[in-house]
Amino acid sequence: MILHCVFCNFKGVATQAQRNSVLSELADFALLLDGVLAFDFGPNRDFEGKSQGYSDGFVIRFADRAALETYAAHPTHIALGGRLCDICVGGADGITVFDLETNGP
Repeated sequence: MILHCVFCNFKGVATQAQRNSVLSELADFALLLDGVLAFDFGPNRDFEGKSQGYSDGFVIRFADRAALETYAAHPTHIALGGRLCDICVGGADGITVFDLETNGP
C-alpha cells in the first residue's frame, strides 16, 4: 500500500472555503478511481510545533503504486493540482509530498 501524504502551506489570502473546496473536489475525484482505498484531509493541528507553515494536508491510501500513477496522470488530478498550487505559497513549492510504502491494510 502507498500512503500519499500531501502538506500545504496556503497563502494567507486563501480562504478556508477555497481550501476546503479544492480538497473536497480532490477527495470526490480520487475516491472514484480503482485502487484508491481512502482519502482524508483537514487542518494541521501541529501539536509538536514542527510544521513550518503547513496549515492543511491530506492523505490518500492507494492499493499500490499503479493506482497512484493512474491518479497522478489523470487530467482531473492535474487540473485540481493546479488550483491547489494557485493558493499555496510559492505555487508548487508550497506543497510537500511524502509517498510511504507500507504493509498496512
